[in-house]
Amino acid sequence: MIVKKTMTMSEKILARASQKHNVQAGEVVWSKVNVLMTHDPCSPGVISIFKKEFGNQAKIWDPEGHIMIPDHFVFTSDEKANANIRMMRDFAQEQGHKYFYDPHSKDYKGVCHIALAQEGHNRPGEVLVGTDSHTVTSGAFGTFAIGVGNTDAAFILGTGEILLRVPDTIKVIFHGRLGSNIMAKDLILLLLKDLTTQGATYQSIEFTGETIDNMTIEDRMTLCNMVIEAGAKNGIIIPNDSTIEYINARSNIRDFDIIAPDQSAHYTKVLEYDVTNIQPQIAKPHSPDNVDSIDNLEGEKIDRAYIGSCTGGKSSDFYAAAKILKNHKVSIDTFGVPATREVFYEIINQKIGDLSVYEILVNAGVNMTTEPSCAACCGGPIDTFGRVNNAMSVISTTNRNFSGRMGAKSAKIYLGSPYSVASTAITGYITNPKVFLKN
Repeated sequence: MIVKKTMTMSEKILARASQKHNVQAGEVVWSKVNVLMTHDPCSPGVISIFKKEFGNQAKIWDPEGHIMIPDHFVFTSDEKANANIRMMRDFAQEQGHKYFYDPHSKDYKGVCHIALAQEGHNRPGEVLVGTDSHTVTSGAFGTFAIGVGNTDAAFILGTGEILLRVPDTIKVIFHGRLGSNIMAKDLILLLLKDLTTQGATYQSIEFTGETIDNMTIEDRMTLCNMVIEAGAKNGIIIPNDSTIEYINARSNIRDFDIIAPDQSAHYTKVLEYDVTNIQPQIAKPHSPDNVDSIDNLEGEKIDRAYIGSCTGGKSSDFYAAAKILKNHKVSIDTFGVPATREVFYEIINQKIGDLSVYEILVNAGVNMTTEPSCAACCGGPIDTFGRVNNAMSVISTTNRNFSGRMGAKSAKIYLGSPYSVASTAITGYITNPKVFLKN
């Protein structure tokens, strides 16, 4: 007789993927992989290992399952960076890839984690693996999404499988109505403050609660994106109706299943937050868990503002920044990098009043690029747009603020929501966005 155990979302997905009736935390399973994503920093290494272990003439397990997305070091004269993309292009032609988003073609997208969503590669109940730690972003779609190294990715490339230890799960409940100056970024920073960078190591974080129920898919992506900063294996959310509508508009695949946890599933920890009265949160240098309320940091001088990345470069992020910046001018250097081409086109067409979001940002003095990429979020070559090349204080919508993360090791990086970053860009000092949202 088969005894059915109660399971969390991640356990249920891994049970299905490993063709088991049930699994439990700590169990090691062979899991089928639905989607493998590799980007330009890692694809060459993955390809080299694949050819070494499976043979130079070997074919990958699924030409439609391997998604290659250059995004990190794309718009640069750096020869090594460009060589990486050439290697990806050659491999895609050799293997007959359906999804290689070449930056030298109309197919180019931008930041991989946003492109995966926009191109319909994120589906509930599936296993998605990527060679980037922020692959966890896709958990917003009810997907078991994790980052891995080159060796694991190469093995998946040849077999379509991965050996995984089933993670424990932390349940995080957000309830209450968000204040007008609060965004999803504030919630994940608040959680990081409590968990710290080691508080969820190799655990799944399952988000739930009425606040989550009412969130847009892009807000959910912001939450899941930064669970890795707590050491989590993955973040995951039950898809709501708007999430399913988003997926159906972008994917022809309909045979996915929405997975929900069992009511009596076991969690290692349950954290509950009433968001009604929280204030904007800021991560101070040099760690994303070094978090404080913005009210305790007001008046801190800032030299540069940056709006972009998989965390803070989505359409809704630029819309939020434009709400603050409309009829104002920035007083410090401010850079804007749309995460993808779709984001760029959306902010050109989306209006606040009689002006587009893009027009508002440019009129305010934001230095906007037309070339979507990771850009300065991860530093990059010296000619990277927005890169921090000397000692300064920067406030950014990105997800990491370790020393040297955006370039110069001497720089101090603060992390905040698009509201907080835009408000600070106007004054030149860390500023609570409520000042500009009164009307």
